[in-house]
Amino acid sequence: QGYIAPYEATAITNLKSKGMMAFGRANMDEFAMGSTTESSFYGATKNPHGIERVPGGSSGGSAAAVAGGIAIAALGSDTGGSIRQPAAYCGVVGMKPTYGRVSRFGLASYASSLDQIGPIAQNVEDAAILYDAIKGHDEKDSTSADFEIEDIANNLNTDVKLTIAVIDNYISEADADTQKAYAQTVKALEESGHTIVHKNMQNTKYDIATYYILATAEAATNLARFDGVRYGTRAESKTTEELFYNSRSEGFGEEVKRRILLGNFVLSSGYYDAYYVKAQKVRHLIRDEFNAIFEEADLILSPVAPSVAPKIGASGDPLEMYKSDMYTIAINLAGLPAISLPVAKDDEGMPIGLQLIAKAFNEKMLFDGASSMEKAVNYIK
Repeated sequence: QGYIAPYEATAITNLKSKGMMAFGRANMDEFAMGSTTESSFYGATKNPHGIERVPGGSSGGSAAAVAGGIAIAALGSDTGGSIRQPAAYCGVVGMKPTYGRVSRFGLASYASSLDQIGPIAQNVEDAAILYDAIKGHDEKDSTSADFEIEDIANNLNTDVKLTIAVIDNYISEADADTQKAYAQTVKALEESGHTIVHKNMQNTKYDIATYYILATAEAATNLARFDGVRYGTRAESKTTEELFYNSRSEGFGEEVKRRILLGNFVLSSGYYDAYYVKAQKVRHLIRDEFNAIFEEADLILSPVAPSVAPKIGASGDPLEMYKSDMYTIAINLAGLPAISLPVAKDDEGMPIGLQLIAKAFNEKMLFDGASSMEKAVNYIK
């Protein structure tokens, strides 16, 4: 509390260079580990569309700030859906760039091979403007992609006609309201001149297992530095052993400790090959599966979450919370760009969002498709 960073994130530096200003920090799940903001030290953020409901997570505060009119746009981080899912829950636009498009320098690492900074905004054009401002190569980030990137916001093509794949077995796992919104959106896209092709992908349970093995393994390594000596809260202790034990016990919340323990387990001797190595192999299969679909389609349309935002306190079971990311985590595992935008509301007025997914480094087509879809569905806030 009251912490002031000794250096500035590259994304913020890039914003300032374009005449923008970061005027505040939003609430989020601790170390970006959560889907509701309920793991935050400050407590849960409320959803502007229903204050008894969560705004999603981990970047729930950013999405709620934009949805509530506090900010015209915001930044978030997306490791397994943490921009797109809150955007869907709050009825705003949230975009995850291709891995390497936006510098991670200055971002507290959760899972280094999955994390990406991205924009949250009221509409697709604003999201494109913010994306243009933060994108680009950065020598301070060794994973940053080093090649020229065209500006998108001034060249959006709302009238583009694309081939869009729909994943039939994905939508069957969503609730009735989401399935209805999905069907209506597919119809609107067809009527707008887009070509729809039907595809299937592997069961999302394999995506979930792969993600939570790899992400927690990386988190266990990244968070090892927060020991009270190098970084993080330092507990009062009489011995060095007590210092490490107490600092990490007192300094981390329950969800963070759960993921550190799981990460250390899958990396431990006797389990590394059975879990971590196997998960890396499945990750490659997921990437291959996307590539096969992109041979026949320009974009993929998918749900963002299986339902609208749940009520605060309803997700008491961590496994149920993990399932809320079932549609988003595969995109991070494959390193692809995706954008979530609102398409409908349920009977209680809660937003329903869908996402478009593109080939790696094809953000221009992604934003063009999203702009066209935004026009086709004509979502009323």
